[in-house]
Amino acid sequence: MKFVAFERKKQGTGASRRLRNAGKVPGIVYGGHGEPQLIELDHNALWQAVKKEAFHSSVLDMNLGGKVSKVLLRDLQVHPFRQQILHIDFQRVSAKEKITIKVPLHYSGEEESTAVKIDKCLVSQILTELEVSCLPADLPESISVDLSKLQKGDTLTLADITLPEHVEPVLRGHAAEDVVLISVVNPVVAEAEAEGEAGAASEAGSAAPDAEADKK
Repeated sequence: MKFVAFERKKQGTGASRRLRNAGKVPGIVYGGHGEPQLIELDHNALWQAVKKEAFHSSVLDMNLGGKVSKVLLRDLQVHPFRQQILHIDFQRVSAKEKITIKVPLHYSGEEESTAVKIDKCLVSQILTELEVSCLPADLPESISVDLSKLQKGDTLTLADITLPEHVEPVLRGHAAEDVVLISVVNPVVAEAEAEGEAGAASEAGSAAPDAEADKK
């Protein structure tokens, strides 16, 4: 994905507020072999870009002053209730240096699995993205995970899937078999738990009038 940024000469709260009022977004790009540089972007164009999954998990081409640099989105600050981006951070990347970034997990095939089709189990997605390390050229836009072989009672872990070539998971002290991606839940168990919670709520509700009667 490509986007255009412009050099920002002024910084500070007042300058950022004036930029936002003018339909711009203040930002910064850092890392690589260059100095941190203040930038600004068109808000409407950026708002449309951040809606796309690839903008968050791909190496981006940033055109700044006619020069194109490879960057990653590193931080995005959004107004708590307005549709407004307040600030954005990018990191320069080198083709020869590995990067660490979270990549979306795309699950498919669960409706064809025995667990769902025959046993009517529920498939719970524990992880929706995975942190990986790789060279920029090897970064996948997403990682596909096939669930068509799921059986009743299965638990799918990171050790059970094959990552794209040259892409390594960032485990941070955990073993791959301990990182759970998918859990298959027996619907009977789920219904029993729901009924138990409903019964407890009902008993609590019926006990309330008795407590009021005792007070009287």
